[in-house]
Formats: sequence, structure tokens, C-alpha cells
Amino acid sequence: MAIQIRVPQMGESVTEGVISRWLKAEGETVAVDEPVVEVETDKITVEVPAPSAGILLSKTAAEGATVGVGQTIGEIDESARAAGSKARSGGNGATGSSSLPTVIDTGRSVDAGEIPPAGPSARLEAAKSGIDLASVPGSARGGRITKDDVVRAREAKPASPAADSRIATVLPAPVPRKPGEREERKPMSPLRKRVAERLIESQNNYAILTTFNEIDMSAVIDLRARYKESFEKRYGVKLGFMSFFVKAAVEALREFPPVNAEIDGDDILYKYYYDIGVAVGGGKGLVVPVVRDVDKKSFATIEQEIAAFGEKARANKLTLEDLTGGTFTVSNGGVYGSMLSTPIINPPQTGIMGLHNIVERPVAIDGKVEIRPIMYVALSYDHRLIDGREAVQFLVRIKQCIERPERLLLEV
Repeated sequence: MAIQIRVPQMGESVTEGVISRWLKAEGETVAVDEPVVEVETDKITVEVPAPSAGILLSKTAAEGATVGVGQTIGEIDESARAAGSKARSGGNGATGSSSLPTVIDTGRSVDAGEIPPAGPSARLEAAKSGIDLASVPGSARGGRITKDDVVRAREAKPASPAADSRIATVLPAPVPRKPGEREERKPMSPLRKRVAERLIESQNNYAILTTFNEIDMSAVIDLRARYKESFEKRYGVKLGFMSFFVKAAVEALREFPPVNAEIDGDDILYKYYYDIGVAVGGGKGLVVPVVRDVDKKSFATIEQEIAAFGEKARANKLTLEDLTGGTFTVSNGGVYGSMLSTPIINPPQTGIMGLHNIVERPVAIDGKVEIRPIMYVALSYDHRLIDGREAVQFLVRIKQCIERPERLLLEV
């Protein structure tokens, strides 16, 4: 019996998507609930699971095709599973030969130098961890590699002096091209099209202005140096700069509520909760997952959530809930080497703060010139709601909190 694979509901406002890639080939065995295809929407990428175990009989939608919610995109031959069950049990539970057709065991030995079979979750984990699948011994039937096998291989791998994975530069994969080819035309992904639409919407409908300030990062750098090892040992995550700036943003937003508000028609909607969007580079572009109720969370919890969002973004596992409902955004272009930028507001928010790289610069301290680690920060704001004075004072408050981080603990 053929079981149809249909595009599932992917969110209240999502009606269609694009087949980004098939994870299974026609004729390949699939288990129930095993991911068989990825569908990319303008917000998230969804793995569609197999509704039944069997053999992938056909694909009725090719990679790159636009498909709607509920549309059939493939079929699974469920009878192959039943036949395999009977063949293994010898018909009436007896062992030995049977008149029923024998299903070929997909488990197979792996030749030297050949990459063994691995499930989608194992491949994703290997890509994130930088693990060569050919070096991972598989524990499943036929030498198949599971996610747990990759995790064990990663834990056994000697630690490298790589930078924090949350802020590692995410570069697009090189586009293969034919020899002598000078141009290539490819359709925009739904995510990229949606990003373009929102940026144009922001530029056309908002009165965007940007103000700047500079921050001496000495105190925070010294604080991190003193406690980073004990912090990571206790909480299992590195103490980064982002938690300081997110916490500082809450203090500034409390003092200047319009920066945490939005314009709704002829009304102003003030928000007295602090759901901060943190821009991260994902596998398919820039995304902004939201850390909820930041004012109620510790530094450790904020760092853990940001790290988890980074992993989910690189694996294209973010959900609609992760990406919606932010009241303010913090974007850190400094991890890519940016010295200065004018970030664009994420509608319907009225402000976004941009962080930049830290550079040692000569500054005047008590009448003397000293070399200090300086970061430029930017605030882009909607001038329809926020006056220049408020925007400048907002960044001054950020500066005070970062240069004297004890203020964040005492909330003064």
C-alpha cells in the first residue's frame, strides 16, 4: 500500500515552501518518523518525517519546487515493510525458507576508505562538529552511523584552539561552476526573499536614523578573564560579551520605554517585557532568534540560550516560535570584523543595537594617553517615535553599564 508524504502545517502564516533537498533516494528504506525531505519556508526549514516505515517509492516534487501545505510530494511503499517482516519470521513464525519474497537487508559491510551510511541527524552533527564520517565507527545495523556515534567521536577528539563556535565566521559554501562559466542564475531562497522584503519595508516605512558611541571594554574583558574558567566549568557554556550587552539593553530599555515600543496605526504600544532578538548567522542566512524575558534570566541562562540558538541556526532547526515576538534586537557584526555599521530595524520594532569589533586605540584617561580596547556601538531607531536625545542617552546608558559592569548586578 502506498502512503503519501504531504507537506505539513509549518505555522499559522506559512502556506508554501520550497523543497530544499531530499534526504532519501527512491528505493531507499525509511523508518517511521525518519526525516525524508527538507522544506524551506520564508522563516524556517522543516524536516518532513516519514508517515510510515517502508521503501521510498517516488518523489512527486523535485528539489527547488514550490509546494503548498498539504500537497503530496512523495510516496512510501508500506507493503515492503510488511513483506520484510513476514520474510524474516518465515511466514508463520518458523525459521528457514519461505515462499514469501525475501527483502534485501540494507545493512552492509563497509569497504576500507568508503564513507559508511549515516542518518540525517548524524550527518548534521558531523558537519557541526567537524567530524569526518569515514573515521566514525557505526554502532547500528550494517555499520550505520547514528548521532550518538558522532557525539562519542567528537568527545574523544582532542580539543582545538578554535574560537567560540557561537561567534565563528559563517561563510557561504563556494558555488561550483563549470569551467569557463562567467555567470550563473539561481532563484532566491524563500528566506532570502523574505529578508529582502522586510528590509525594504523597514527602509520605506520607517524614519531610520543611527547614532553612535564608543565603549571602553577593559572592565568586561578583565571580568571575563578572571571568571571565564569557573563560569564555563559550572554552567557548561563560555562567558561571552553578548550576555553583558543584552543585560545592559534591558537596563536602557527600562529607562527609555519608546525604544522597546512599536507603532500600531495611530497608537503607540509600550511593552514592559524584554524579549531580545539576537542576530546570528545560520546555514541559510542571517536569522534573529529571540531570548524571552531577559530581565528575569541570569547571565548563564542567557549564554546557554544564545549558544543553543547558534547550534539550531547552523543546523537549520529553528522554529517559528524561536524567531517571532522580539521587542528589541542586538546584532554583533564585530565577530566578522566590522568596525562600524548602520543596522536596519527589524519591523515592527523601533530600535536595533549594532556591536562592532574591539580594537586597541589611544584614549585620554585622566589627562594621559592610554591604549584601551574600544568598541563602537550603534543604535538605529525610528525617529517617528524616538527623539535624538533619547537615542543618544540610550547608548550612554549602555556605555555606563558595560564600562562599570557592577551596575548590571546592582541594577543602578
